Amino acid sequence: MEFLKFMSVPTILFMVIVAPMWITMYYRSVNRSTRSLNLEDRESLEHMLETVDKLTDRIATLESILDADHPQWRQQVSRQERGEDSSGSKI
Repeated sequence: MEFLKFMSVPTILFMVIVAPMWITMYYRSVNRSTRSLNLEDRESLEHMLETVDKLTDRIATLESILDADHPQWRQQVSRQERGEDSSGSKI
């Protein structure tokens, strides 16, 4: 009977203080490890980045073609964004 009384205090302390902290820290570490990208997500992200690079190159190529063929196209686009017509007056 003395042994049970002796062990009841450490058991209660373990259950009240140590066990909840242990469980909390365990699930935090599990959550952090699952937050990282898996292989499929990483490959998908790499594919999207390659696509963005290709599209950026295409836009630069199209802008250089437009600059060569129609040097004033940038001013025309900015006027249209401001709401002006080709004569310079507001629409």
